[in-house]
Amino acid sequence: MNMLRRNVFALRAVTIVVTVFLLTGCGQQQEELPEADLGQEQSTNDTEKSAPPSDVDYSLSDIVVGIDGWSAFDENVTIRIPVYDRHIEGAPDVTKNYWTDWIQENFGDKYNITVEYAAINRTDVLTTYEALAQQGELPTILMEYDFPKLAQWAGKGWLAEFEFDEFMKVAPNYYQRMVDLGQLSYTRLDGKTYFALAERPYYNTDYGFVTLYRKDWLEQIGYETYPDNWADEKEMLLKLKDSDICKYPCGGKMLSGSGMDRNYEYRTFPLDEENWACYGDYAIPALGDEANKRLLKRENEKYNLGLIEPQFDTIDEETARDNFAKGKTLYYQGYVAADLDWVNAFYENNPNGELAVKITKNIVDREGGTVPALRANNPFGMMVGFSSEADEDQIKAAWMYMEWMTLDKNLFTMQWGIAGENYILAQNGVPTPVLNYEGECIQGVGNNKDYWCITTEARIAGGIEDIVALSAPKNIPQDFTSELIENYYGQLEAAEAGYAVSDCNFAVALESVAEYQSSLLDLYRQYRYQITKCAPENFERLYDELAKKYADAGYQNIVDERREAYKAGKSTRLQ
Repeated sequence: MNMLRRNVFALRAVTIVVTVFLLTGCGQQQEELPEADLGQEQSTNDTEKSAPPSDVDYSLSDIVVGIDGWSAFDENVTIRIPVYDRHIEGAPDVTKNYWTDWIQENFGDKYNITVEYAAINRTDVLTTYEALAQQGELPTILMEYDFPKLAQWAGKGWLAEFEFDEFMKVAPNYYQRMVDLGQLSYTRLDGKTYFALAERPYYNTDYGFVTLYRKDWLEQIGYETYPDNWADEKEMLLKLKDSDICKYPCGGKMLSGSGMDRNYEYRTFPLDEENWACYGDYAIPALGDEANKRLLKRENEKYNLGLIEPQFDTIDEETARDNFAKGKTLYYQGYVAADLDWVNAFYENNPNGELAVKITKNIVDREGGTVPALRANNPFGMMVGFSSEADEDQIKAAWMYMEWMTLDKNLFTMQWGIAGENYILAQNGVPTPVLNYEGECIQGVGNNKDYWCITTEARIAGGIEDIVALSAPKNIPQDFTSELIENYYGQLEAAEAGYAVSDCNFAVALESVAEYQSSLLDLYRQYRYQITKCAPENFERLYDELAKKYADAGYQNIVDERREAYKAGKSTRLQ
């Protein structure tokens, strides 16, 4: 059987069974869309839907599935694995470090596989892959979190079709987990399989992404906690400025990459389904939509009140992080981990400083025009596709890599490190990280996450409270564990109240997205800076003027194509 068929995925209507998890009331509901143009019957039974292919004969005695059936390739096989480069000062080189060598020694050398890594700019993923494609250097694996990107890559002919009956022989544990989690229906385009899916525990929250703020500053001006409505927050920010505690409390930084200016909290609930389908996707900013307008109105107000750095559009992420660590701004948002350079630097620079976690609360600020909405993640992690430029041995080696990374021993080591170096095993069996570790086994950003994200999105060690506790920054003057747990439950409460929003997925490859996304992101940055910096009395006129130009530059084409697909029943739905 030929393992791969390199069918170029035509830019036309394709079909996919997509299940959208809808968080309404106190529970999660699913709506499955039928395949639109396949003349085959779709089962609505979850067990049937997730069952392994029926034509696989597991009784064949000459087939040994999984790692026990692996042997070294006769000739060396080279695979290239994408890894995010987050450009964090002090972090190891993402393509060559102790852990890439460890993988080569413990996996690659054993099977005559050379494992190389391709650095992917985290703030500009699409451009990085486009450049690699133009150079004929696509990595063996192409992976991302967002379905539209995978659909776009398939539309460009970058992804190889494969068959799960072959995949499961090489990677049975990876495959069985997909079955157990009911993920198989997300893997198909036009009835063909193009990608495998990693695991994402607790997907309806983003508990690891938090805002840390200066608690000591708020106490100086009479606040015990961070305000939970805009009127009180604005008053607090102005007090900080007027008291000369902080010149620009909100700091500021330039915009980059897709996902900038998420506007979920500025949307009107209950959501209008057609508006959600046409404008709700976070990857391309919805300049011209009311939610975006309300968000930029707020940013314009902050700027004109002197709460944002006047030249915020020249401040990159690293500088913004450094400004917080040096005590120049009120807050900073980021993912937490046991050992964070910017948190450590904060306490070094501000020995008497005190931080707190901004707790998510299920509160609607009617006067301020916001709700406690957040973007719900997909019920899966990385979407993992395989290059159409790769040969069969390379694809098989990539599957072996995925399975090897999924096995408990290997995953544990990648996530936690080397015993006695990166962690110490506590009596209860839970690893305790060695803080401020600077030895040769130093892990990459987020405890090596950009390597093991190919199989899961979280370090697993006990229940959710244990996981959150382990991710809390350690060896610092404060313990944020209880606040981080409280923030998780705050997000969960908002999700259960219906404020966790999944973006619309389409069962068609949107040609306009592929054509205009890159140029629109550049244009949006330019227009966003102008709108933010304009005088308040000019806001309405300038916003409408630039929104019209943005629409004419291609955004209207995207909206129209989304609407057409939505009305044709080729998208997910709210319920």
